[in-house]
Parts: sequence; structure tokens; C-alpha cells
Amino acid sequence: MFLNTLTPKFYVALTGTSSLISGLILIFEWWYFRKYGTSFIEQVSVSHLRPLLGGVDSSSPSNSNTSNGEADSNRQSVSECKVWRNPLNLFRGAEYNRYTWVTGREPLTYYDMNLSAQDHQTFFTCDSDHLRPADAIMQKAWRERNPQARISAAHEALEFQLRINEVSPSFSALVIPSVFLSFPRLLCATAYILLAEEEATTIMEAERLFKQALKAGETCYRRSQQLQHHGTQYEAQHRRDTNVLVYIKRRLAMCSRKLGRTREAVKMMRDLMKEFPLLSMFNIHENLLESLLELQNYADVQAVLAKYDDISLPKSATICYTAALLKARAVSDKFSPEAASRRGLSTAEMNAVEAIHRAVEFNPHVPKYLLEMKSLILPPEHILKRGDSEAIAYAFFHLQHWKRVEGALNLLHCTWEGTFRMIPYPLEKGHLFYPYPICTETADRELLPMFHEVSVYPKKELPFFILFTAGLCSFTAMLALLTHQFPELMGVFAKAFLSTLFAPLNFIMEKVESILPSSLWHQLTRI
Repeated sequence: MFLNTLTPKFYVALTGTSSLISGLILIFEWWYFRKYGTSFIEQVSVSHLRPLLGGVDSSSPSNSNTSNGEADSNRQSVSECKVWRNPLNLFRGAEYNRYTWVTGREPLTYYDMNLSAQDHQTFFTCDSDHLRPADAIMQKAWRERNPQARISAAHEALEFQLRINEVSPSFSALVIPSVFLSFPRLLCATAYILLAEEEATTIMEAERLFKQALKAGETCYRRSQQLQHHGTQYEAQHRRDTNVLVYIKRRLAMCSRKLGRTREAVKMMRDLMKEFPLLSMFNIHENLLESLLELQNYADVQAVLAKYDDISLPKSATICYTAALLKARAVSDKFSPEAASRRGLSTAEMNAVEAIHRAVEFNPHVPKYLLEMKSLILPPEHILKRGDSEAIAYAFFHLQHWKRVEGALNLLHCTWEGTFRMIPYPLEKGHLFYPYPICTETADRELLPMFHEVSVYPKKELPFFILFTAGLCSFTAMLALLTHQFPELMGVFAKAFLSTLFAPLNFIMEKVESILPSSLWHQLTRI
């Protein structure tokens, strides 16, 4: 009787309301997934509903082994997502700030600049900074967040050091502690570094400041080298002066490279690597590879790769893709996909394809930038190996080298996607490298600016609830439209569907009536 009283308007309202509600849920789920990478309904069900329904509590003692395993996996993911200093990072004043003046966009994130501040405090400060008043000022300057405050502190350190140098020995012995006079006629090298990095608006001006820093840095290095064995304090001071000197020489070589004096830059880098062979943390060989590629000195590039493309050494996109470029160079000018499909790949072509597959497996984000399928931005000051930030940093400097080799980009275009057929899915294990880390997206979003669309690998599958709400929204919307267009026909279908749905219940009720006595059934219905 109730079903017979329902009109078609009720069915239209019912299906339309269901479609609207499921559509709103779908929009919210999609927004939440795009922002946080997970389903809101799944997260709520796992975090809140599972404990209420008697789920296992991870904090219980019985699950200590599980929690320890999760902690180990978390520690492993953190170590996998360690960020590295970009060996080819740009100059803030001469390059990053100029981009901001022209576009009004900030190319560096706060997280990236905070990491740089930590690096500067690690490389350019030590516990004995109080022995040099200018270095004590610079120790505070590296902690400043405001760029203008850092620049002002650097000028203050230079002026203070100049005043000390101008004081006569007889007078200075009265007003300045003797420990300050143990390094007479010195200038503050780190102050010049800060000014060259952040205040200089051109590369030529930065080079001039770095040359002044070099004079001061060499003097400090020679003095601390003589005193390094007199105690741990002097040893730490010598280690700091070594870091300062290596940094200055490397940046001077980069200035020469940017100003077109590439051969001079190569010589400076080679001398620096010979003089300080143990300081591999600066990755100077990557700067050397880029300069040698600019000179098209491929024999020397191969010699550098033979030394650093070793199984015991950490890999990088520069190492893997440069090796692929050299092998592609041998066959790319004559490579044709049609001819290769007819006759098969030769040995040299197979080696080139395998090198490309190796490089793509290490960092799958690079090909889209090299093939200009995705727009480039300025590289950050820190990169995540195998992540989108490393791909941007590599392509920003090496795209020109790939274009210079005839047919190299064509070979890359024809072969790079074949890499993904060789990698097992899901990515429990890698093919030539360790499994691809799952934390790269989060770290890259911290390193790259908001206006850049972060490249994600592997692509995340849509959660079940997004697919479910999308299907429910579409189905109910279709029912609402059909009910509005054909009310009588849809009413018949609805009654037939509900009758079929309740048929098992009616059958059970009839069986119960036939088994139970009529008087008892009458009493139950009255209750």
C-alpha cells in the first residue's frame, strides 16, 4: 500500500538528492586526495573506526615487534629521502633574486633556504669563532632569516676587521685582547662569501668578491694549517678554514664557467680535486662533467665517469644520464626506429638503450624535461636524489648538451618508456637499483615552489571510495534524469524492483505463518 502511494516526483527527489550528496562527497574526496595523497574516508576508517570495532592497538605490548618493524621502515624512508646540496646551485643575488624581480615569484622555498642556512653554519662556523671577532659576528649572521640583516652583518664584520687591522700594535695590545691579535692583518672570508652570494647582482661582481674572499681564505688556511696539531680547537678551526677555501675556489670556478671561460673553470676544478681529494661532499666532479660537456671533450668526460660511476659510490642523475648520453652519441646520428624494428638492434644500439633504461630507472622524471614535455623552472639549492628536484637541476644545465648531440633526444624519446616494462610492479624491488623510495613526493613538495607541478612516480592509484562515489553519483543522476523524463515507466520499474527486493522477506513471512499456530501469530502481531 505504501509503495502504491508514492508518486514519480518522490523518485525524482530521492535520486536527485542522492546524486547531489554523492557528488559533494566525490568533490571533497578528490580535493583531499590531491592535497594529501590519501582518501579521507579511508583515513578516518583506519584511524578512528578500526579501534572502535575492536581493531588491534599498535601500542599494545603484544605488537612490539610490529611497531619496531614500522619504526625501522620509517627510519629507512627518512634515510632514503635525505636531501643533498645541489652542486650546480645558482647565486641568490645574481640569479635567483633577478628572477624574482622580473616575475614576482619566489623560486626558493623556506624549507630550501633553511637547509642552506644549516649548511652554512656547518661549513663556515666552529667553536673557536670567538677568537676572531669578525667570525663571531658572521656566526650570528648565518642564523639570520632576513636577507638584509645578513648582508648588514657581513658589512659590519668587514668593517670591524678593518678597524682591528688599522690599530697599531702598541695601542691594540691595550684595548684588544691578545687572543684577537693572534691573526693580524686578516680579512673575514665568510663575510665576502655572503656578500658574493646574496648582495652581488651580477656574476662579475660576485667573482670580484670571491677573489677577495680567496685572499683572506688562503691566509687563514695557511695559518690554521700550521696550528692544527696543537689541539682539538685548532683542528676544528683548520677544518672550517678548509671548507671555506674549497667553497670559494669551487664558486670561482663556477663564475668562470658562467662567464664563458670554460677551460679556465675546468683547470680550477681539476686543481681543486687534486688538492682536496677527500672532500667529496661538494660533488665537484659533477661541475667538472658539465664543463667538459660544454667543451665537447667527451674523452675526458668518459675518464671522469670511469672513476665516479662505480658500484661502491653513490649515484646521481648526472652520472647515469651522462653515461647514457655518451653511449647514445655513438649511434644516435644514424638511429631509426623503423630500421631497428626490421633488422633488430646492433650491439652498440643495445648498449645505448640499456644505458638509457638504467638512467630512467634511477630517475624517471628527467626524460620529460629533456624532451620538453614539461616546463623547466630554476633549480633549488637542495635536491632529492631520484626525485623531481634532481631532475630539474640536471635538465636545467644539461639539456643543451643533449641537444648538441645529433639524434640523442630522438633515441631517448623512442626508448625511455620501455624502462617501466622492466621494473616490477608494485615496486617491491628494483631492477638495477634499490626500490624507488615512496617519500620523494613529500620531500619534493617541500623543496620546489608552489607554482610548479611536482612530477610523481609511481602514479598513485585512485582510492576505492573516490571510484565508488563517482559511480554512485553517476548512477543516481541517471536515475533522476530517467525518472523525470519517463515518470510512469520508471515508476513501474521502481515498484517491480522493490517487489523483487522484498520477495525473499515475504517468502520467509509466509513460511513463518504456515508453521506457527494462528493464535500465537495473532498474539505476536498484537505485541
